Amino acid sequence: MSVLPVEVGSALAELLHELSSSENIVRASAEERLNTDWVLARPDVLLMGLVEQIQVSQDPALRSFASVLFRRIATKSRKLLGDEESKELFSTLQPAQRIAIRQRLLECLQNETLPHVRHKIGDAVAEVARQYSEGDEKWPELLQSLFVASQSPDVGQRESAFRIFTTTPGIIEQQHESVVMGSFTKGFKDPDVSVRLAAMEAFASFFSACAKKTQKKYYPLVPEILNILPPLKAAGDSENLTQALMALIELAEEAPLMFKNLFHNLVQFSVMVMQDKELSDQTRQNALELMGTFADYSAAMCKKDPSYTSDMVTQCLSLMTDVGADDDDASEWNAAEDLEVEESDLNHVAGEQAMDRLANKLGGPVVLPPTFNWLPRMMTSTSWRDRHAALMAISAISEGCRDLMLGELDKVLDLVVPALRDSHPRVRWAGCNALGQMSTDFAGTMQPKYHNVVLPSIIPVLESPEPRIQSHAAAALVNFCEEAGKAILEPYLDDLLTRLLILLRSDKRYVQEQALSTIATIADSAETAFGKYYDTLMPLLFNVLREEQSKEYRLLRAKAMECATLIALAVGKTRMGQDAVILVQVLGTIQGNISEPDDPQSQYLLHCWGRMCRVLGQDFVPYLNSVMMPLMELAGAKADIQLLDDAEQISSYQQEDGWELVPLKGKVIGIKTSTLEEKHMAIELIVIYAQQLEAAFEPYVVEILERVVLPGLAFFFHDPVRVASAKSVPVLLNSYKKAYGERSPQLAKLWESAVEKLLEVLSAEPAIDTLAEMYQCFYESVEVIGKNCLTSAHMAAFIEAARSTLEEYQARVKDRDDDFQDIDEGEEMSEEDMVAIEDDQNLLSDMNKAFHTIFKNQETSFLPAWSRLLPFYDSFITSQNDSTQRQWALCIMDDVLEFCGDQSWSYQNHIRQPLLNGIGDDVPANRQAACYGVGIAAQKGGALWSDFVAECLPGLFAACRRPDAHQEDHVFATENACASIAKILQANSSKVPNAQEVVSHWLQTLPVTNDEEAAPYAYMFLAQLIEQRNDAVFVAPDKAFVSVILALEAEALQGATAQRVVHAAKELAKAVGINALRLIATLPPETQQNVKKYFIT
Repeated sequence: MSVLPVEVGSALAELLHELSSSENIVRASAEERLNTDWVLARPDVLLMGLVEQIQVSQDPALRSFASVLFRRIATKSRKLLGDEESKELFSTLQPAQRIAIRQRLLECLQNETLPHVRHKIGDAVAEVARQYSEGDEKWPELLQSLFVASQSPDVGQRESAFRIFTTTPGIIEQQHESVVMGSFTKGFKDPDVSVRLAAMEAFASFFSACAKKTQKKYYPLVPEILNILPPLKAAGDSENLTQALMALIELAEEAPLMFKNLFHNLVQFSVMVMQDKELSDQTRQNALELMGTFADYSAAMCKKDPSYTSDMVTQCLSLMTDVGADDDDASEWNAAEDLEVEESDLNHVAGEQAMDRLANKLGGPVVLPPTFNWLPRMMTSTSWRDRHAALMAISAISEGCRDLMLGELDKVLDLVVPALRDSHPRVRWAGCNALGQMSTDFAGTMQPKYHNVVLPSIIPVLESPEPRIQSHAAAALVNFCEEAGKAILEPYLDDLLTRLLILLRSDKRYVQEQALSTIATIADSAETAFGKYYDTLMPLLFNVLREEQSKEYRLLRAKAMECATLIALAVGKTRMGQDAVILVQVLGTIQGNISEPDDPQSQYLLHCWGRMCRVLGQDFVPYLNSVMMPLMELAGAKADIQLLDDAEQISSYQQEDGWELVPLKGKVIGIKTSTLEEKHMAIELIVIYAQQLEAAFEPYVVEILERVVLPGLAFFFHDPVRVASAKSVPVLLNSYKKAYGERSPQLAKLWESAVEKLLEVLSAEPAIDTLAEMYQCFYESVEVIGKNCLTSAHMAAFIEAARSTLEEYQARVKDRDDDFQDIDEGEEMSEEDMVAIEDDQNLLSDMNKAFHTIFKNQETSFLPAWSRLLPFYDSFITSQNDSTQRQWALCIMDDVLEFCGDQSWSYQNHIRQPLLNGIGDDVPANRQAACYGVGIAAQKGGALWSDFVAECLPGLFAACRRPDAHQEDHVFATENACASIAKILQANSSKVPNAQEVVSHWLQTLPVTNDEEAAPYAYMFLAQLIEQRNDAVFVAPDKAFVSVILALEAEALQGATAQRVVHAAKELAKAVGINALRLIATLPPETQQNVKKYFIT
């Protein structure tokens, strides 16, 4: 029975018909009436009316549409009078209204007989349930109704119950596990496949929402879940098997070890699915994806399985041979003009991607043996598809197997290089691909060691008869050449450029475009050696740039711009002469003629202008204004965000490039990422101009800061925009400082407006890695502005932000520790956790630098604010479990000692014992920080610290004598200990018992050859000892002299310091008759000359 007047129901029914009209005018008018007369004026009547339409209408389409509209209206934002925050519309109704509506909605769900309509009603029920759950309110009859429905004799009711559980798992989280397990167990065994699959999906959703400890209670359900799969495969039911595998993938991501006891069975089943060519490609690929997910989230379990790796490698390689169907001679492939065709859904691509994952997650020792068990045989196969797959496999695994393959590159190249002469074009293409990928993955070895193998083999491929192979060979050369220097490339430049110039005359535009990109890369790497070819190439490029070309040639001209400006960077302004100005003018003409927003020349131009600024330096200033106008437009762009209400809208945006769809509280938000990426790029280019032009960039600084950069620090739609904004602030401040001076009122005013925002974002930034960038922005900006640029209020605000950051950091550490206690035996730390730990370490590092910079510029005036965080410093510096925390606090105490002089003694109870403990810390970074701190206390702390630093001498000597003292990871700590002993002896020798004996022992801690900050202190003290003719030095003159030449060889001493130390060493040699040249001759020949120049006049 209707609770609304008949006329209301009639009006609403008519409105629904008009809203679904195919006529735009009718539909637009109805939308306006819906919002004005119903949503704004009487939302309670609207929602109840929609439910009644669902209940009484005889038209299934109208019932379905009313359900969709109900869900859309229920989630609309609404702000009630007196409320500051908007809420979702349904939740703003009176409790009695909501109860009445939800009760009717449940009745609709129970009575609907058509599956597709029932699914829409179920979505509406789930939406209401979500709002109750997120508002911590109860809907008691829902759960009972759903449990009853899940036991109903009606298949549709059972399926609907599980579908609602899937979208709103929170409604069953609080139930006793026996009830939940019983319901799911029955669902998994349901006689109807649609219910079994709905139960799987509901369980995956519910399981993901559970806490880690709770999840383990449901591990016993795994056998019942897996039993759903074999009948689907036996029936050849690809569609439902695909759906079931998707649910398993979700579970594998969440808790891979729940499958541990049956993992081998699951591996064998998945392999059978992959092998079954009667199943759809999507089903086979989902089985592959499931196995790949286990590699991602539990590599250890995969490695332990007796057949996982060999089976996976075999199946990946098999899928990779599924290429070029119905195109055996590759004629269609070679004739294709569009090289960007989407192929991610093809079997051979899925196989390649899975090989890449296996190599990266399991590593070379596990993946290489089974892979190379196949590859040599495949490379000699008569089937071109086998040879193609083998080469693509090498491309796929080279990154993950890098360390192991580096030692076998000769053998790998013996397989790959002959493929460049293969009879089949697609095999030659794959050979180019493998060499290109290897050039990137083995950069640093491939170029210097194998250039004489790679380049002579691939350069002739540029002359292949097939354009696609010409293009791909040129692309592979990009990978090789961008990691090769001038000395490697110079002997090959003639051959390379002769052939690339021929490709510029190809009748295939994509070949010309790739040739230009390759030439540009070669120019960038060859640098001045490219000057020889300038006169040949630049006129050709000018011709391309000046020609009036049709739309299809715009990318070619863009590539020509890129090539010309990279050549300009390579050869420099002097070599270019007047051409530099002409090129800028040509670029300006092209920019003036661009009229369409999708013209690729626009993007390329932005980077080209940046390069020409670097070429011309201050001579670029006259052109800056015309460059900045389009750049500012991009940099100032607002976020383009759309709220998507229905499936049709969502589908439309999914198919459109440049959009990211984000689910949010039952809705989908569309964000135009292409706009945000352009904004990010524009801000990065602004940084280049400000860095290059410095004071000349001043006219743009204020507008950029106020309109783009400071708002950009809080641009939460796109992390890279915030990072680029943060990096630009100190650069822009520096431009202003260069223009007006460090103490100018103009700079002070600009800083006043900027510093508040910089401090604000330290508390507002949500992403940990980006927050580290914000701290870096702050300390670099303080460094630019200089001494005493922070007020007491600024320092207080910084400390409050730091307090908040440290509290949140401690909470994250605790959560990780709690989670780690709960992981199963044999489970490795997740990649996500490892990234989170690294992000936190980077954050602490940048916070440290911020504290250091403030102390450096504010000195003792920072102490009152700084001391408010003493509980944190004490907690961190005494942490037994976290060496990162100890290091963080030790470095801060070092800053107090360095910049606060004898006032640091006020905090000696917080500093002394941690330093004493720290110089014996087994973690080298902590030992280094502590040793440095003791030396700084001796150097800067004054008489108050003199007894303490003398007390530290035994610990410092012990640090120098450790068995691992001179290992790579420890040597900096050792050399800091050596330098600190020198500082103590220099500044506090009166407090050192048996000082002369200590000096003799100290000499044995030399040389200092790695730490360029520690070395000057150690060797200036040594020079002083020589000048004083100290007995300890003259007893062991060879030791002293050799330590000096070793420091010179390592370039640890520079400038005036080196000159004074050398002068003292010469006096020592002269006094005791040391043959300097004989000792220098013991050095490696390549470094002898550097040292000799100091001793031969």
